Amino acid sequence: MIDLRLLREDPDVVRASQKARGEDPHLVDEVLDADARRRSALTEFETLRAEQKAFGKQVAQAQGDEKQALLARAKHLADQVKALQADADEAERRADELSRRIGNVVEPGVPEGGEDDYVVLEHVGTPRDFAAEYGPDFAVRDHLELGERLKAIDMERGAKVSGARFYYLTGVGARLELALLTAAFDKAVQLGFTPVMTPTLVKPEVMAGTGFLGAHADEIYRLEADDLYLVGTSEVALAGFHSGEILDLSGGAQRYAGWSACYRREAGSYGKDTRGIIRVHQFHKVEAFSWTTVEDAADEHRRILGWEKEMLALAELPFRVIDTAAGDLGSSAARKFDCEAWLPSQQRYLELTSTSNCTTFQARRLGVRERTADGSLRAVATLNGTLATTRWIVAILENHQQADGSVRVPEGLRPYLGGLEVLTP
Repeated sequence: MIDLRLLREDPDVVRASQKARGEDPHLVDEVLDADARRRSALTEFETLRAEQKAFGKQVAQAQGDEKQALLARAKHLADQVKALQADADEAERRADELSRRIGNVVEPGVPEGGEDDYVVLEHVGTPRDFAAEYGPDFAVRDHLELGERLKAIDMERGAKVSGARFYYLTGVGARLELALLTAAFDKAVQLGFTPVMTPTLVKPEVMAGTGFLGAHADEIYRLEADDLYLVGTSEVALAGFHSGEILDLSGGAQRYAGWSACYRREAGSYGKDTRGIIRVHQFHKVEAFSWTTVEDAADEHRRILGWEKEMLALAELPFRVIDTAAGDLGSSAARKFDCEAWLPSQQRYLELTSTSNCTTFQARRLGVRERTADGSLRAVATLNGTLATTRWIVAILENHQQADGSVRVPEGLRPYLGGLEVLTP
């Protein structure tokens, strides 16, 4: 939720953020108008309420006709007080409803524009030259062909059992996913994160609190009979973990690593990445999540990005880091960095990790605060980032394929596969 104090004191900053996101800047004025009406109604309410209390003493002391007149006046005051209270409540409801439609204020330096307006910050590693290695006639296999030859991926039976964009990981495919996620959990523990196996069903207030029930609500699975949502990331459950609590951040950030199944409807993505396991309805992921102070949030964001890069290095993948444009940020993110691995079969980069600085946006919605040195309470900052997910299998199979259809196992993952060095058909 947007900081109303910032909205009142510096509305131009919020308007500029809305414009950068490609959203309506006039929402700012609508929120300010509703907030002004709420405060005006409350001021009138308090004035009349004080008059009403004072009037009560006069009524008690009056006699006869005077008392009847005072009673009539008291009733009129009571009706006015009630109406003003209703006006204030309605203005507050309206201000809250409108403010929830305003995305987090983007950080200075975030690129403006949409999905294609990102800025590349760095390239790490060099894509393999398969023609130089195996000759100009070598045909690069995509991850699905490799996965099927290895009996690691079964899309046909996944569709038979669950429908399009579902799959089975079998044999070395299942082992490779577990290796990736276990390696990510180990990395998180080494870094001081608390490992968490999170719920995958959450209440509406938690889903809304993380900002996922806005423009992209149609991408979320909902169980109507139980009024619960299936999460698309363990970020949601981790954000709700401390909802309504006061945290002690005097010793530094509180960090959690959540391992969960994730579910996404992929609404609006028809015809996009339909082959294989790039864009599917169910997958697994290990997500880093931090609660920290506002002052430390930007540094924590860079730290999470660094840890993501270490995981990609463990998988020996060439990748680039991009600064996502404002129009491609989720509503809760003030800034987002993506790491995209090279995909040889398509000669393009594929997103494998994201890390977002959500500043105080989620914490305000979920009521998570810290007590400062002077004893006052204020909202904390939340950050999240991917440490490993099922999609990494796509990049690992393609980047480490060999001429005979086998796949070399990156050295960092071999201990998690019983020392296996090569996946063979």
